[in-house]
Amino acid sequence: MSRSPDGGWAARRVLVTGATGMVGSWLVKELLSCGATVVVLIRDADPQSELLRSGDIARTVVVNGELEDPRAVERAINEHETDTVFHLGAQTIVGVAHRDPLSTWESNVRGTYNLLEAVRRHRDLVRAVVVASSDKAYGESDELPYTEEMPLAGRRPYEVSKVCAELLASSYHHTYALPIALARCANIYGGGDLNWSRIVPGTIRALHRAERPVLRSDGTYLRDYMYVKDAARSYVVLAEALDDPAVHGEAFNFSADATFTVREIVAKIAELMDRRDLEPEILSTAVGEIHDQTLDAAKARRVLGWAPSFDVADGLTETIDWYRGFLG
Repeated sequence: MSRSPDGGWAARRVLVTGATGMVGSWLVKELLSCGATVVVLIRDADPQSELLRSGDIARTVVVNGELEDPRAVERAINEHETDTVFHLGAQTIVGVAHRDPLSTWESNVRGTYNLLEAVRRHRDLVRAVVVASSDKAYGESDELPYTEEMPLAGRRPYEVSKVCAELLASSYHHTYALPIALARCANIYGGGDLNWSRIVPGTIRALHRAERPVLRSDGTYLRDYMYVKDAARSYVVLAEALDDPAVHGEAFNFSADATFTVREIVAKIAELMDRRDLEPEILSTAVGEIHDQTLDAAKARRVLGWAPSFDVADGLTETIDWYRGFLG
């Protein structure tokens, strides 16, 4: 399935939840470039968010509210007549979920069923729903890379919240025939991620300050890394594919096939920033993290015609440039 030249986005009214987050901000940017009318549901207007810093928010319709409030979610869909929904809104930090699982359940589980129920109520309006899941939903596995046929086996709070969101989406598809697809992305990095505990922004900031990067893990944890612009495009391509009923209810892995240990990705960033003199400080204190995760994205390539546009060097170079501008 190939992507049409414009995807027909100029005629679409799109709702993005989680639009102030790193991925949500770049998704809004992508949708605006396609000509879509974009509605964003925002709980907290962080002035440092890429959505606000870039001025993109001024080109959107803003609905103030949170996913935990079903009235706010329904208002975003009904009053603004949105026909396409990208559900990215979630608590996304593994450590936060470990320390306080209740807030993660509220956002990631209650928020998801509120969104899906609003779509069900307005099935006559909505033609496509993309739910952002995660490779974390697969849980620990001795068999890698993950494929879409493998069971969801999340065990820790964040992982389980993503499994619950997927099961809810699947239930609403199978019970009410909602046009839903699930996106399971690899570890996403890029400009605009202000969660400094994450390895890419934390390392760039440390090296920019001429400080040693701090590794919460022992540095051997293995991940696929995907640039945020590729992630944003994957969501758009998946939404376009939902015009085909055969895609309804399906899950897709998205990965750039760029697999590195934590130490390797830190070394790559240090090389690109010419700061190989600063060795990382290894704390080995990480909790609640899956050790190794890699994704097989063959299904997305075959069915959707999707492929990443950035290799890790190009993606990290753009990311470093963004943070240099941000950090001054």
